Order: sequence, then C-alpha cells, then structure tokens
Amino acid sequence: MATAEILSINPQNVWKHFYSLTQIPRPTGQMNQVTRFMMDFGESLHLETRQDKTGNVVIKKPAAKGYESAKTVILQSHLDMVPQKNADVAHNFATDPIETHIDGEWVKAHSTTLGADNGIGCAMIMAVLEDEMLQHPAIEALFTVDEEVGMVGANGLGKGMLHGSLMLNLDTEEEGELCIGCAGGRDVNVSFRFKPDRAIDKGDVAYKISLTGLRGGHSGTQIHLGRANANKLMNRFLKEVVRNYEARIASIQGGSLRNAIPRESFVVLTIPEQLSDDLVDLVAEYETRFLEDFSGIEESISFKAEPADLPKAILPEEIQDDLINAVEGCPNGVISYLADFPGVVESSLNLALVQSSEDSIEVKLLVRSSSESRKDWVCSSVESLFLLAGAKVEFDGDYPGWQPNANSELLSLMERVYLEKFDQRPRVIVIHAGLECGIIQSNVTQTLDIVSFGPTITGAHSPDEAVKIDTVARTYDYLVTTLENLKEG
Repeated sequence: MATAEILSINPQNVWKHFYSLTQIPRPTGQMNQVTRFMMDFGESLHLETRQDKTGNVVIKKPAAKGYESAKTVILQSHLDMVPQKNADVAHNFATDPIETHIDGEWVKAHSTTLGADNGIGCAMIMAVLEDEMLQHPAIEALFTVDEEVGMVGANGLGKGMLHGSLMLNLDTEEEGELCIGCAGGRDVNVSFRFKPDRAIDKGDVAYKISLTGLRGGHSGTQIHLGRANANKLMNRFLKEVVRNYEARIASIQGGSLRNAIPRESFVVLTIPEQLSDDLVDLVAEYETRFLEDFSGIEESISFKAEPADLPKAILPEEIQDDLINAVEGCPNGVISYLADFPGVVESSLNLALVQSSEDSIEVKLLVRSSSESRKDWVCSSVESLFLLAGAKVEFDGDYPGWQPNANSELLSLMERVYLEKFDQRPRVIVIHAGLECGIIQSNVTQTLDIVSFGPTITGAHSPDEAVKIDTVARTYDYLVTTLENLKEG
C-alpha cells in the first residue's frame, strides 16, 4: 500500500503531521532538517517559536478564552528516531523518507523502524497547536533533540525556555497506562588497544560468520522479554571455535545502538583449511542450539559461515582471549526488579556493541536503574570485569531517573478523566525505559507535576516497530479532554 495512505486515517489532523515527519530524515544526530521544519511550523501559525543552543524547539500557544488563569501546560516529545533496518533493505536513514503502510490495525514501515517513537507524540502536539477551536490552558510545546542517544536535548535544555508547572510527556507506549516514573541510565565505554598481528599461519583460510534474524528491540521496555543478544550468542560460539578449532578472530561487528538489543553480529576469522568442514558443521550446530535455547522467543535466528578473503591481520591472541572471556562473563539483561511494582525491572544491562577496528575493540553498554545506588553498583561490577581483562573503562551519558510523585494533582485529574471517558481505570505505572521527564525537571527552576502517556507502540527500536491505529485516536482524544479539564488555576 502507498505511503500516503496513512493520511486517510482518523484523526487526520494527527496523521498528516506524522506523515510529514516520516518524509524528513531524522535519525539521532541528524536534527537540523527536522528542527528547521518545526521552527517553520510554529512560525507559520504565528506562535512564539524559540530554539535553544542544543537545538530544542519550544512553541508557545496562548490560553483559550476562559483558561487565562489556569496553570501553563508543557507538552513534550522528542524529534529523533532510532535508525534500524533489516540487512536486506537498501534504506539510507540519512537521506530516505520512511515508507509506511497499513497492516490491519497497525501502521508499520517497510523493514525499517517506523519512528512512531516519538514522532506520533510530536504529531499530536502539532495537532493541538494548529487547532484554533480547542479549549486549553497556555501551552509550551517542547520538541527535544537527540533523545535516543544520551538524552542530549533534555540535558542541554536552555535556561528560561519553560515556565509551565504541569507537563504531559507523550513518549510511553501502551494506551491506557499513565506513567509517573522511570529509570535513569549511564553509558559504559570499554576499549581494548593493540598492535594488529600480521603473522597469519600458512594454510589458514578465512570465513565470515553471520548471525542475523534476531528480534532485537528496546533495551528498556523489552529487556525483560528474554530476547537473544547477538553479541552474547556470537561470543558463545567464538569461545568454542577459538579454544577447540585453532580459529583466530580478524574482525567483529556486533550491534548498532546502545539502547537497542543487538540483532546482528558479524565476525571474520581464520582457521586451518583442513578444519573448514568442521567449522561449517559447528556453525550449523550452533544455529540449531540457538533456536532451541530461544524457542518461543526467537524463531528466525540465522547463523551462517561463508568463505571470505584472507585478512591482512588478526587480533593478538591475548586480546582475543581477554575479549572473549570478558564478554562471556559480562552480565546482560535484567539485574533486579522493583519490590513495590512487581514485574517492573529496577536495573538492567544491555551489552549493546562489540566492534573492532585496525588497532582497537570498542565495547559499549547501557546500564539502566531506578536506583542510583544500584546503578553505581552495576557500573562498578562491569568496570571491574573489564579492568581485569586489561581494557580501559570510561563512563558517560549519565542521566537521573524520574521519581514518582505520590501527591500528583495532575495524575488524579487524569485518572478521573480517563474513567469518565472510557469507563475504565488507567493503569498507573513506572517504567524501566528512560524518559526525559527527570532530566527536564532538573533543568528548570520550578517544580513540575508530570505524567507520561501515549498510544500503543510495539517493537520500538527494531524494524518490527508498529503503532496501533485506534489507540492513536483514543490517546489524542484523551489528550484534548485532559487539556479541557485543566481550567482551574
């Protein structure tokens, strides 16, 4: 079906803006075009429109008649999207628009991420700004940049950009849930430095080992689902093939983004020619083993070996062994759960990237936790492990969690509105994924009363990303009704 078909979906005033965003390349780190688009949008509505030095855009809309004394509301979403695609797709996220299609009750993209995280939230805010008939308090619409890697926009929010005391974040992914807290995070950067070994044994041949077809996903919202981590699986194989088959690693490229569960890993290795058939058989055995180990979770794992050109160099044996042992021993996935919210992850670790270059190997991990103490502890454990392996370990991108407000007046109002509108109570939750709420609170002088909500999105941060059509309509209706009910000052 044609991309423009989503323009026929209701509410059309939301989907037209989402369609416009799909036409603008906006992977994290490439924000200039989309921020210019958002500046032009605000100015075209003759609304006060500002941009801070980080790139964040704020569009202010005055209160409707009768709402002049109500508290100013901040509406917030992030502009960037995670660029993930299937290996067989020739899509360039830096230049190509997202090709969307309708699949029954869902909107999806063709083998790439859709960008509903968080483009659909941006589209709803744009619809509110554009509609002159809506009843609402004064609005400050905040569109942040580069959320997906390091929460750059929220961390760099300009002083004095916001004055509202209520905030609605539109970046959660299950309709019917109201989020009032989230985990914080910290990046762990590991590096092994070395001089490449150019003494490849005579009689060795090279193979490319490809692990593909894993589901991947969001390392916050989906870390508890037990999905396979491509870096961990590939390393499991490497440990055996190096130990028992005289293999040497020449290069490794596993994972792509720190906040995405790694879906693919590729290794070039050398092995004595007489062991080539044994290598191919071993790869086939591991494919069967992986599928059995993750039965019911991963159904499309592909693990293949194919001849490759002999590399010019391989990893020094000591570095190779240290890397394998450290990655094998490194925890991955859920570390602990919240006692007060059963089933909600407190702390986790995503072993996101293992990538080599001519003289180094970089390992990148993301630690998330609702507890600052637990976050420190997990980071310390990972640091100790890789230091023992002879690597350099650095930390970066630390951001705070968002602590629940037990006395939130905004939450009480939104619970009442939801019950009256849909004849059921919303679920009040805290989530393990990182939201910008806590960071924004730390960068303004006023106290914010914050609630996050959104439509149902599945498969975020993977090519399976999809947004459920009817939940977009319900969420937008709920947003508008909530604004209408914020009349009291």
